[in-house]
Amino acid sequence: MILIITLNPLLERRFYYSQIFEGKVNRNGKIVYQAGGKGINVSRQLKKFSIDSYNLFFSGGNDGKIFRDTLKEEELQFTSVHIDDETRQAAVIISQNDKKVTSFFSENPELNQKEVAEMKSRIEKMIVNCEMVVISGSSPSPVAEEIVPFTIRLANELDKISVCDYYGKNLYQVLESSPTILHNNIEETENSLNLRLKSETEIKNFLDSLYQKGIKRVFITNGANDFYAQNFDYVYKISPPKVNSIDSTGSGDAFVAGIIYTWKGGMIFEDSLKFASACGAANAESFEVCRVTLENVFRLMDKVRIESVGKKMKIIDDSPHQE
Repeated sequence: MILIITLNPLLERRFYYSQIFEGKVNRNGKIVYQAGGKGINVSRQLKKFSIDSYNLFFSGGNDGKIFRDTLKEEELQFTSVHIDDETRQAAVIISQNDKKVTSFFSENPELNQKEVAEMKSRIEKMIVNCEMVVISGSSPSPVAEEIVPFTIRLANELDKISVCDYYGKNLYQVLESSPTILHNNIEETENSLNLRLKSETEIKNFLDSLYQKGIKRVFITNGANDFYAQNFDYVYKISPPKVNSIDSTGSGDAFVAGIIYTWKGGMIFEDSLKFASACGAANAESFEVCRVTLENVFRLMDKVRIESVGKKMKIIDDSPHQE
């Protein structure tokens, strides 16, 4: 089982219009409710790849009920921890002819110690029966920041694979807990750690510091731009495929789903990079979030370019299932 933890889920009210007229009343928009949040997006994309996962998240209020109902409609498995506050929501305005997306997010819910303790208790029980735990997104409030390092340390103690795609003020503590696999957007990393990652040397030094912490695989993406990855102490520069981008929302989550898919499939690291990069690019070609097909991924894989940086690249079978 793959356990996916989303601490700050998002109920999206998606308004579809053929065209938006700014400063005027826009009528007859099609409204679709969709469950969002980084971990939920990963779960949705994995389902598209025929991989089941189990979601765990905080949920509260009427928006929380609608959120859970949308997951049931998508047939995504879940358990929620009840909170007194409302689940976060967003209005997503889509102008289809102009290919523009504008999002408005509500404030985060406020959590209390009892709710955090309940989440940690659920994690302790559920992680025993999972092969991999995925923690995506950010903490909704400071009281919940302890959950991510707690989960990673627990996964390490139980010899479970942990995949972390997290940002926030406590990212340093999260990195110190040594997740197995780390994905971060470069801007979120800089802001979370008050760090400069502009040059290749700065990025390589940062990657080396993560390797010294015991993090085995690291992916620091940068939207549609070139990015860097590390497999143990081998560093790579990756040029993602060029696509006609419509909406990049969820592309990082599609990337993470691609990493999980290739890990389970036993792909070597270079092929894993190509697959995940193609996932992120294919997601950006559509208004829909994390509904990329395998056909679209395979279409883009050959357009990914990988260059070794530093130590000479070795083409070896470093898949997780080797004997």
